[in-house]
Amino acid sequence: MSPPPAHVLVVAKAPVAGQAKTRLGAAVGMAAAARLAAAALLDTLAAAAAYAGTERCHVALAGDLDDVVAPDDAALRAALAGWHLRGQADGGFDERLAAAHAAVPGPVVQIGMDTPQVTPALLGAVVEGLDDHDAVLAPAADGGWWALALRDPRAARALVGVPMSTDETYAATRAALRAAGLDVGTAPALVDVDDVDDARAVAAEAPATRFAVTWRAADQSDRDLVPNHCLSARRGSDGSDVDGGGGA
Repeated sequence: MSPPPAHVLVVAKAPVAGQAKTRLGAAVGMAAAARLAAAALLDTLAAAAAYAGTERCHVALAGDLDDVVAPDDAALRAALAGWHLRGQADGGFDERLAAAHAAVPGPVVQIGMDTPQVTPALLGAVVEGLDDHDAVLAPAADGGWWALALRDPRAARALVGVPMSTDETYAATRAALRAAGLDVGTAPALVDVDDVDDARAVAAEAPATRFAVTWRAADQSDRDLVPNHCLSARRGSDGSDVDGGGGA
């Protein structure tokens, strides 16, 4: 008999205009960015539930679903039925990640909401690495990471003090985990969605996702999209524009 799947922890931000995906919002507008964030979160929840079943799925949420506009609010509440839902702890993003892990059983695989192209098979591939390693860290194309699997969730305390939202976050996180005595494996890299170029790439890679459908509507609107090199918005080290992973 095969072992049960790992628990899945989604660290996310309520998709509220002006609070989620603000860097993307500088190009497409904050309301459109919130719709894209909601679509990305819904895709992520669907993949997690398909992999583990809702009884083994957990969300650590920043913000309030009551502030999400219709129809996304109802869709999210329906998707979260049966999940274990908690608010995020206080502190910097590194501290919030560590606290979120400490609140769930292991083994666990943690993801954010920046990779709507994630599939149950990809989650399974990350978790399979725990057969040979204490931890598995999956890189993002921008120098961050999109998934962290741990045999023992308490080991996430090693994340405290790691600079988040930089192009060195993957390397720094891997070094911190190894310094804590963990043997760290790797997993396939993904693009996480931070800006227009990322959104187009991910929508092309996974055209049937909610995110891709929502993106095509935004991309074909009358509003001209602002090129990435013209955008000045930056994400802070506290994860102010990071929606749950260890993105750069």
